[in-house]
Amino acid sequence: MYELSYPIVSRPIRLRLPRVRRGDTTSWDCISCFATRQPSLADFNLAIPYPNTFYCDLMAASATLITGASSGIGYELAKLFARDRHNLVLVARNRDKLTQFASELQDQFGISAKAMALDLAAAPAPQFLFDQLQRDGIFVDILVNNAGYGAFGEFAQMPENEILGQIQLNVTALTHLTKLFLAPMLDRHDGKIMNVASTAAFQPGPMMAVYYATKAYVLSFSEALANELHDTGVTVTCFCPGPTDTNFQKRAGMENSRLVKQIGATDAETVARDGYRGLLAGRTVVISGMRNWMVAESVRFAPRRLVTAISRWVQEKVE
Repeated sequence: MYELSYPIVSRPIRLRLPRVRRGDTTSWDCISCFATRQPSLADFNLAIPYPNTFYCDLMAASATLITGASSGIGYELAKLFARDRHNLVLVARNRDKLTQFASELQDQFGISAKAMALDLAAAPAPQFLFDQLQRDGIFVDILVNNAGYGAFGEFAQMPENEILGQIQLNVTALTHLTKLFLAPMLDRHDGKIMNVASTAAFQPGPMMAVYYATKAYVLSFSEALANELHDTGVTVTCFCPGPTDTNFQKRAGMENSRLVKQIGATDAETVARDGYRGLLAGRTVVISGMRNWMVAESVRFAPRRLVTAISRWVQEKVE
């Protein structure tokens, strides 16, 4: 395992920031790969775009960190935070799209937005992200763990990398980021954490067994952590959206499932608004939509075998 302390090799090329007036815009130099064969940025698909323009008053200031921010719910959450004048750190794998989005938010809302293209499914990535923001003088007062994905199919037939990838991103990276950013929040006695789960968290999910299990973990973990942090000034919200109109279904390979074709999905903007309001209100569990709330609550009173059978029926593909 690589430990990302700095410098980790003899000749790193360091980040440089030109001296500018507060409020001016500037550009960061790109962080290069290291001189000897230690893990480079390319090893976990991270690059700080060059030029990456943002406002200098982001330095030594608070920001909201959103993972999975280039599309779907994360994209819509970023717009809501920007509208309310929150500085942002946006994390996703798609560098070009993320950089463009950050620039648009800056221009439209006059906030600072830092784009960091990073694959959180790589084990060193959460620590690297935390260390980078510490060096940049940015403290995160709101953490939104939104990045995640699912894969459709029987567990026995699923490629191993798909199984472990879901666990790494949906569970391990989320837990690691929470651990890293929680400590400074506790020191300040102030902060908010949103962990995005799903209504999948409330029942088993045949044909998406690993995904449903990871979301059950997120729900359980978040509720327990919220209890532990009572009266600390830090709140934890577990956001559980139902089926949402995003690229998730295509990525998961479930476009032809009964859930997508016959039951339907809610638009991401509406879903994000529900989560945003719940986070600001300090609610522990937020379920988007009355129908989704009723389904999530009803499974508590039905036999588990029946719940599992219905869950499979919903996931099955239809013509």
